[in-house]
Amino acid sequence: MFWKKKTIIDENIIKKIYKKDRLLRYTYLFLGVFLVAVAFNLFILPSQIVYGMSGVGVILNSVFKIDPSIVILIGNSILLILSFLLLGKEKTTSSVMGALLVPVMIKLTDIIPTYVALDYDPLLFTIFGSVMTGFGLGLVFKGGFTTGGTDILNQIVSKYAKMSIGSAMFWTDGIIIFGGIFAFGWTQIMYSLIALYIISVMTDKVILGISSSKAFYIITDHETAVKKFIMDHLSHGVTVLDGRGGFTGNHQKVIMCILPTKEYFVAKEGIHEIDPNAFFLVTDAYEVYGGE
Repeated sequence: MFWKKKTIIDENIIKKIYKKDRLLRYTYLFLGVFLVAVAFNLFILPSQIVYGMSGVGVILNSVFKIDPSIVILIGNSILLILSFLLLGKEKTTSSVMGALLVPVMIKLTDIIPTYVALDYDPLLFTIFGSVMTGFGLGLVFKGGFTTGGTDILNQIVSKYAKMSIGSAMFWTDGIIIFGGIFAFGWTQIMYSLIALYIISVMTDKVILGISSSKAFYIITDHETAVKKFIMDHLSHGVTVLDGRGGFTGNHQKVIMCILPTKEYFVAKEGIHEIDPNAFFLVTDAYEVYGGE
């Protein structure tokens, strides 16, 4: 009975979060996906940059001349089904629109290179394509959505292989990049690694700061509810510290947790929904060891 009540509370919080500022959030989503698609057609595909699901599209387009938008659509659709079966409805919902919109937008914008004449320069294409892609992804994540693809795969691998998201990313993206070696050689893979770094930094910069994780320090009158939201819905551990007000001298509990930057939006809004008067501090966490 308690478990059912807790689940209902969590679901209501998530529904409230995604009802907030819908126009702004969907603007972030569509603008972000548009930038990602334009960057893919204008810079990433011509440069044969390999990363994530789009990297699979680049490889198959080069080897078999298959339309990359079709590859990405099929790949994302399969991963969405796996996400629903293995991760559940809540984890899948935020990925559906982005995962399906990306390949559609890539197809709609694939005519742009015929109207934009650019002299090919591998380094400039890599830099500009990565910055535009990272900025677009940052907007998508800032709106509380994802683009599906290997983001879903990373969550699945992390959950069932009992490893951190960072380790899961190493294996999933590593396999895709390794496949790119056979298709394009070592030089293009080195450009891909540069692109991955720029995309990662740019994405995090748009969302909040430059680190891949954020440290939350929360003071609230609803300690139990906040702890359960973080542990049960976001699936991250918390540490409760003893604190004392400098002015009042009253003893207070401080909830500390480390969350991936991509989950910042949901965590912030969830805490606010539980306790509008909660005080919390968010800082960059540059290095996080253990606790997964």
